[in-house]
Amino acid sequence: MNIDNLLEELYSYSMFSIRLGLDNIKEICKHLGNPQDSYKVIHVTGTNGKGSTSTTIEKVLIEAGYNVGKYTSPHILEFNERIAFNDKYIENKDVAYYYQKVKKIIEEHKIPATFFELTTAMMFAYFKDKKADYVVLEAGMGGRYDATNICNSILTIITNVGLDHTEYLGDTIYKVAKEKAGIIKSSPYTIFADNNPDVEKAISEETSSYVNVLKKYKNAKYELDFKSFMTNIDIDGKKFEYSLFGDYQFKNFLCAYEALKYLKIDEEILVKAFKKVIWQCRFEVYSKNPLVIFDGAHNEDGVNELCKIVSKNFNREEVSIVVSILKDKEKKLMFKKLNEISSEIIITSIPDNPRGCTAKELYEELDDEIKKDFEPIEHPIEAYKKAIQKNKKITICCGSFYILIKLKEGLNEKK
Repeated sequence: MNIDNLLEELYSYSMFSIRLGLDNIKEICKHLGNPQDSYKVIHVTGTNGKGSTSTTIEKVLIEAGYNVGKYTSPHILEFNERIAFNDKYIENKDVAYYYQKVKKIIEEHKIPATFFELTTAMMFAYFKDKKADYVVLEAGMGGRYDATNICNSILTIITNVGLDHTEYLGDTIYKVAKEKAGIIKSSPYTIFADNNPDVEKAISEETSSYVNVLKKYKNAKYELDFKSFMTNIDIDGKKFEYSLFGDYQFKNFLCAYEALKYLKIDEEILVKAFKKVIWQCRFEVYSKNPLVIFDGAHNEDGVNELCKIVSKNFNREEVSIVVSILKDKEKKLMFKKLNEISSEIIITSIPDNPRGCTAKELYEELDDEIKKDFEPIEHPIEAYKKAIQKNKKITICCGSFYILIKLKEGLNEKK
């Protein structure tokens, strides 16, 4: 079976369905010999910032000489991005090998696994065979009943908590935080970056060994360098250049910094590695001339943070935007916020995704008073071309990661 056919089969395992619970993954991993117990796990959850925090920790630990696995989702361009070992994506031959291995188990034991459960089991087994020292494990959604939550971690991180996936996690910050705090279990130390008292309450009900880095490092400072697109950070009297750009990245930096200090990583390694972190579609400079930014701001918090960065250096007339948002998000609020930083916004479709909307559907949801600043163009590449033709100082492509995937695929084909 070639890799395309194999991935098509893998995606057929309920890729867009969500089943919360640990029975399936426990059963699969039991038959794999419980590979999740073979390495030190750093478990990361949160509404936003999981991937940035995980990738920062991964980069520093590799720089420190460890063998490091990282598991993230969703992928941007290819499935292999989800499972990385020492900063290299899993190879197709290994995807095929571990898929067949897990598939055999679920068929023999009639386990009704979802795509995420199957992929998580593949990842656990792969990192065991690669002899990982550390695995940085990003929870898919929530925490307590997420398929990643069958391991015992040496460290847990909850980046922040917002109202997202409320139909699964609850309709208050406290309820969502309780679900995310479910990853703590017997973990000796928990790090979070959120000043909402309901978040601390939820965490304190799981453990007494925790720290809010926003309080611990309240005197730390940062500034955004719009020439180099670096976040310059001053903390504990030390200066760091952080290659992930944005106000929100400061909080992610604090989570990673505290984790790495807890793991006793040498400061020289921190200085060197923080400059090298790369994470796709997080205020990613896709092109410098013209200036094009790709940003996976896919919920209200993410859009607020994106707008905060852009408004610091660009006025409303200097910005064009290409955007598409999934059905289950607070679209009206997000569009209203984007309209504060741009009057040239092109809405486009997310093809082949049951959670996606057409450009026409999105346009019809807009409040009448802002419709004049928006234009629906169904095809993502056509929408991108139109935005570039406006010759603004900066063009931002944002919204769901799925629209960024479609744009990157289409633009890469034309290169």
